[in-house]
Amino acid sequence: MPTPDFILRLREKVGHDRLWLSGATAVVLRDTAAGRAVLLVQRTDDRSWTPVSGIVDPGEHPHHAALREVVEETGVTAEVEALAWLTVTEVITYPNGDETEYIDHVFRCRWVAGEPAPGDDEAVQASFFPVDALPPMAPRHLDAIRVALAGEPGTRLGPLR
Repeated sequence: MPTPDFILRLREKVGHDRLWLSGATAVVLRDTAAGRAVLLVQRTDDRSWTPVSGIVDPGEHPHHAALREVVEETGVTAEVEALAWLTVTEVITYPNGDETEYIDHVFRCRWVAGEPAPGDDEAVQASFFPVDALPPMAPRHLDAIRVALAGEPGTRLGPLR
């Protein structure tokens, strides 16, 4: 799904000014005969690989948003095991000049069913990757995967560094 309508309405009022938004990242893990794998999508806009992530809609619980995004972007069904990390992203500036910053809820999820395939126009590919053979990706996405894989009790709060 492209930019949610509520953000488009906000942008009409604030232009390109920075928006503070709630995000949800789903680190979906699957155990296979070959070992543990993580679900990744290759984004349509910049072709980067990332865990599934998206914007939490107004009134939506972040864990529901994470699971919704997994289904929408990959066709996979997952369940949340834990809130692994609560953090704030760096400022993100989009090609059109819009700025956002997210309070990101990173959930460790378990694969339940389905084989990944791009489910909407946000991803060109969706696939499970062995955790020891991930494609290149931005440090914040690698950090989210590392925190989810660590399986720490409780929720990690704040930056890793």
